[in-house]
Amino acid sequence: MHFFPYSPPCSKLTSKLSPGLDDDLKEYHLSDYDNDDDEDDAGVKMSIFGNVKSLSYHESNKEDPYIRLNEEQADEDEDAEDLQILATDNLLLAAKVQGESAELVAHVYEDSASNLYVHHDFPLPGMPLCLEWLDLPVNKQGVEKDAAGNFLAIGTMDPDIEIWDLDTVDCMYPNAILGRGGDVKEKKKKKKKPKKKNDNYHVDAVLSLAANRKHRNLLASASADKTVKLWDLNTTTCAKSYSYHTDKVCSVAWHKVEATVLLSGSYDRTVVAADMRAPDAQVPRWGVESDVETVQWDPHNENFFFVSTERGIIHYHDVRAAPQNPTATKAIWTLQAHDDVLSSFDVNPVIPGFLATGSFDKSIKLWNIQPTGPSMVVSRNFDVGKVFATTFAPDQEVAFRLAVAGSRGTMHVWDTSTNKAVRSAFAGRVPDVPVGAGEDRLVGVDDDSSESEDDGGAELGGNGGESMDEDED
Repeated sequence: MHFFPYSPPCSKLTSKLSPGLDDDLKEYHLSDYDNDDDEDDAGVKMSIFGNVKSLSYHESNKEDPYIRLNEEQADEDEDAEDLQILATDNLLLAAKVQGESAELVAHVYEDSASNLYVHHDFPLPGMPLCLEWLDLPVNKQGVEKDAAGNFLAIGTMDPDIEIWDLDTVDCMYPNAILGRGGDVKEKKKKKKKPKKKNDNYHVDAVLSLAANRKHRNLLASASADKTVKLWDLNTTTCAKSYSYHTDKVCSVAWHKVEATVLLSGSYDRTVVAADMRAPDAQVPRWGVESDVETVQWDPHNENFFFVSTERGIIHYHDVRAAPQNPTATKAIWTLQAHDDVLSSFDVNPVIPGFLATGSFDKSIKLWNIQPTGPSMVVSRNFDVGKVFATTFAPDQEVAFRLAVAGSRGTMHVWDTSTNKAVRSAFAGRVPDVPVGAGEDRLVGVDDDSSESEDDGGAELGGNGGESMDEDED
């Protein structure tokens, strides 16, 4: 079959070629083919739109049942609303490593519905080691610098710190890079990992991050290059570099009241509390028995801080009683919490004296440290592998919720108030304590891969590898 352009009516053409065909074609009325108007057998004129009377007309598209644009738009609006992170949402962030790939997964926890779901995720270019949530927009066009937002600082095996926008679901690139990778001139040069210390950027892996909640534009970072650096998020540049330690600096924490005082812990087995405004001043220093893992200020007493070590020990110190020599350090109390590395701990910000510890021995322990010193309340193994992160929820409504993650690539939120021993120990320290219904109310997200070996499976970032923060206006 072939298509061809318009030609004269067949009756005229064939009559010239074969006159005897006229009689056979008369019944088809081909001679009247070009006439505009025809009549049917009843004498009614027909046209190309002869059945137009059977069509339905609607004054508005809303009345037409076959037009569904309004419903589709409503569905799109509903989907957009579901993707929006609200100020009342609890946001749970986890960095996950599987094989040679890494990703950042943002979860939303709905306590009323006992629901923990993945809101969105995005791939990471390097292996993540630490995370820190930021409420300050960084390098976002059209947004004032002092506005609120959801951003994330990520430290990796590379020397750079990447800042990602959590409010952008399909984010492909970080909003800013703090360090050598963010320098346009350095990008043009051949990328080589420098080994010599630099005052403008880190030259080795970033092991810990701490955002200043009072001076929101300040971010502190600790690195394997033995330095602590202070970053100005408004300019995305390094404001100052500090060399208080002689080995890798693995943890930093800002003071809750004195917002310029930074606590830092190192593999040189010392802890330093330094005022960032006086970089040349002599700093108080405390010593511990082994490499420091994590440091944290006591949220209920501004004069005290905690230190955990690789030998499973946690120390409680008074910042006002710094020793003359770090080797002569005396702690208020010392607790052998675990038999392996004490990789993570957290002090409940709402309930005084409520301490949670996690270790490479795969256990999570809850402690009552008031009023006479630490005593264990309960110990659990949630089958997450080596514990990398234990973090309490930040608000009173969910104060008993503890997020736990580990080397198996799984994550759980434990409602500790469902445990009778926890209720007995802490019920009188916080108003409106929820009454638990049964033992160990647990909400979790399992690993979506087949790998589940402790050492070879998926892992979450180490120090600060998971954070649980509520968005603020």
